[in-house]
Amino acid sequence: MSARGVAVRVGLGRGWTEFRQRALDVGGLVGELWPWVIGAFALHALSGRTMGDTALDVGLQGIPGLLAVSVVYTGLLGLSLALVTDQSDGTLLRMKAVPNGTIGYLVGTVLGRAVLCVETALILLVLSAWLFEDVQVGRVVTWLFLPGVLVLGLLAILPLGVVVGAAFRSRASLGLVTLPVMGLLAISGVFYPLASLPRFLQWVGELFPVYWLGLGLRWALLPSQAVLAEVDGSWRHLEMVGVLGAWAVVGLVAAPVMLRRMARREPGSTVRPDAAGQG
Repeated sequence: MSARGVAVRVGLGRGWTEFRQRALDVGGLVGELWPWVIGAFALHALSGRTMGDTALDVGLQGIPGLLAVSVVYTGLLGLSLALVTDQSDGTLLRMKAVPNGTIGYLVGTVLGRAVLCVETALILLVLSAWLFEDVQVGRVVTWLFLPGVLVLGLLAILPLGVVVGAAFRSRASLGLVTLPVMGLLAISGVFYPLASLPRFLQWVGELFPVYWLGLGLRWALLPSQAVLAEVDGSWRHLEMVGVLGAWAVVGLVAAPVMLRRMARREPGSTVRPDAAGQG
């Protein structure tokens, strides 16, 4: 096996180890999941209210959006925070000292976050099926296409987490990303139809993967009449796959390059102040 293949295998093992440790850490797991559980109950409290002139239930419409937001926060913001933290405490530089260690580190870290995203999605699906009888978890089409939509969304979102994390040098500076991400969520139609926004905001929202991930999740989980609230009254399957696929390709090309630049940025003896303050 080549050196890169060994590094990938080590990274897969690292990701699996992180998953097992997280699964046994009840406190940490609760800390990761409680915002989404509370969000699901909050949406349930909105059940019975309809959205605008449609007959769509506000709470039900929000469930796929909550899933999409959990992927963005866990896969983009959570992953970028993990990278910045590992840069600050010297973990990334230690990985750099190992042949192809950066590859193994990247595979393990991304895999750990991907598993957490899937774990969160499964728990939310079970909870949503209990809270909302109209969530379409019993359809064959749901289980045929939902995994594909989620995987494609992860391929589009996770590399962005690597790129964002590699672009910043401290957790304080990374905080500057939170507000733009919240703004992006606001114009991506995750909790209300994108068609209700001004056309120029629709165009901006359609440029990014968050809207298309939410659209795919709504297609998989909501009743068929929910399509009436979408732009042009269509699920736009080809556009969904095309945009998410394009973001995945761009991210998968850019992420390793940005991570290598991040690893070269500082000498091995340097420990950043925010890491030193943890001691």
